[in-house]
Amino acid sequence: MARDQSKFVLVVGCGRLGSYLASTLSRDGHSVVVIDSREQAFEELSAEFSGFKIEGDATEFEILRAAKVEKADIVIAATDRDNVNLMIAQIAKKVFGVDKVVARIFEMKRDAVCQELGVEVVCPTTILGDIIIGSVRQAAGGRPGEVRK
Repeated sequence: MARDQSKFVLVVGCGRLGSYLASTLSRDGHSVVVIDSREQAFEELSAEFSGFKIEGDATEFEILRAAKVEKADIVIAATDRDNVNLMIAQIAKKVFGVDKVVARIFEMKRDAVCQELGVEVVCPTTILGDIIIGSVRQAAGGRPGEVRK
């Protein structure tokens, strides 16, 4: 990857999703910092991960500052708790002025809150639901990938 295309990405949460994102983005040449409150969570990172790991509570400003959140091009809130992800997303966006913030949420009803904050949302429930509905519609004679809301 060209150096000018490389981004500084802060990933909060190093579970299955966070470790996958951090490992893949690191392998792709991005500068990655991952934060998790559990040291053992970092064991999920691939052997090729070349970024930095910070153990701590990412809702605390001190931890975010240690991760240099103010310099991040992208912040991804990928913990398993919606409220934590929303809090981190809001802090990154409003306090530290990060342009691109992505939050994983499980409760679809929280989508509106994120949109008000200018935070991009990824909801596994909606994504998987749309894929399954598209598959059912295709089996029923609809077009592949057709999803109605």
